Amino acid sequence: MLRTAINQSARNFGTNVTCSIKCNRLEGKVAIVTASTEGIGFSIAKRLAQEGAKVMISSRKESNVKKAVEELQTEGLQVAGTVCHVGKTEDRKNLFEKTKANFGGLDILISNAAVNPVVGSVLDSTEEVWDKIFDINVKSTFLLMKESLTLLKCSKSPSIIIVSSIAAYVPLNLLGIYSVSKTALLGLTKATAEELAFDGIRVNCIAPGIIKTKFSEPLYKSEDNYNVAISRINMKRLGTSDEIGSVAAFLASSDASYITGETIVVSGGMQSRL
Repeated sequence: MLRTAINQSARNFGTNVTCSIKCNRLEGKVAIVTASTEGIGFSIAKRLAQEGAKVMISSRKESNVKKAVEELQTEGLQVAGTVCHVGKTEDRKNLFEKTKANFGGLDILISNAAVNPVVGSVLDSTEEVWDKIFDINVKSTFLLMKESLTLLKCSKSPSIIIVSSIAAYVPLNLLGIYSVSKTALLGLTKATAEELAFDGIRVNCIAPGIIKTKFSEPLYKSEDNYNVAISRINMKRLGTSDEIGSVAAFLASSDASYITGETIVVSGGMQSRL
């Protein structure tokens, strides 16, 4: 019954998921998307490439990078890939160097990498878990932004997009410290958007709701969790990663040229703020 409901929700979404991309808003632009070999990151990378961008794929595992790059290249999209553990200085340096070598520069940085090694409440977490989540979800995002500035300042329309979560507004019991880390990203977006506006660099954020991905399975895999999740979603269905990709493409494009320091919540109507 659970699987039927999930599959039906995807069908109810209809042709919007599979429609062809006809606009070229990102023609000539170069993008980096971290953690982009599956799930939300992969959908973002694919959508940017479909709209004309040259995209650098990255994740921790070489086999995953190779698979994702081959899949997108088979579709005629301009992508390359490299291994990047965002918590490692040399990997981040290599990511920017390879992007410049392959595509000549950088216009769009999308920080999507995140971890959640445990399921549980905030106060049940250990110091080690706290450190790991904040190192990857928050500190690495800050470092990627800082290290990208040399390239972004050479772009005519630079943009940074941070992927947060609905949990930033409404902490989820199963994702305690993860929720806190995602709230921190909202603050990082605001603080850096003000600083970087002087350089013409826009900084925005996306807060996905409960999206049907492997990463979010604990929130909907069991019948009880699925029912709880759906009860909090006004549209009564899970989101798709492609729906996040389309918002990322908008924020990266000239259609959002006067938007900075903002967070777009993509949650099917889950309560987040007034």
